[in-house]
Amino acid sequence: MCNLYSMTSNQQAIRDLIAGWTDAIGNMPTLPGIFPDYAAPIVRNTPTGRELCMSRWGLPSSRKALLDAATKRADKLRAKGKPVDFDALLRMEPDSGTTNVRNTASSHWKRWLGRDNRCVVPFTSFSEFNREAGGDIWFALAPERPLAFFAGIHVPQFTCVRKVRTGEETCDLFAFLTTEPNAEVGAIHPKAMPVILTTPAEIETWLSADPMEALSLQRPLPDGALMVVARGSKRDPDPERMATAT
Repeated sequence: MCNLYSMTSNQQAIRDLIAGWTDAIGNMPTLPGIFPDYAAPIVRNTPTGRELCMSRWGLPSSRKALLDAATKRADKLRAKGKPVDFDALLRMEPDSGTTNVRNTASSHWKRWLGRDNRCVVPFTSFSEFNREAGGDIWFALAPERPLAFFAGIHVPQFTCVRKVRTGEETCDLFAFLTTEPNAEVGAIHPKAMPVILTTPAEIETWLSADPMEALSLQRPLPDGALMVVARGSKRDPDPERMATAT
């Protein structure tokens, strides 16, 4: 499961791969470590066209997951002799979000697989954690961290409780698809890797095609397409700074 990635590229690099979007960000931040529930850039379909915007990482979790969590909380309260309004408890159950989507046949995800809810998530590297291999293992297409995109899903203006202290919020949310790993990622994390798009044609298919054609992209990159570029850091080191230091 990918729960950490970086985006240290810029708008012009995005324009080189995706045409015809409006910029709702302006001064886009450099993000060497993007964690779940952080805001990060996505290019999404909207009713008025494509848009580059910031969105929070983590789609709404399934109702079953929230129901199970609320049931556990209710049971603990009852065990302490406290009264429980289960409907209110369920409504306020915190959901930090689901960062990766694998089972696209699930009814929970199928409702958001249409063109209107598809997006691409720009990144320059991503991490898979493996304690024995050194902690966070960072992958990229090359040492220079060229821009690529995750195949994403976005849900705009969704009302939920992300954190207990902030209560109900209405947020733009996103996550990205995963698939079986290729050789490089599988050596570190044998369960999954993100679905990665590297060409304008793949990006256009994901953003524009019907769901069946778009989901044909839910496959690993070929073996040899990725390389390990860093180990052990919660933020991907800047390759230019590292080169200068050496």
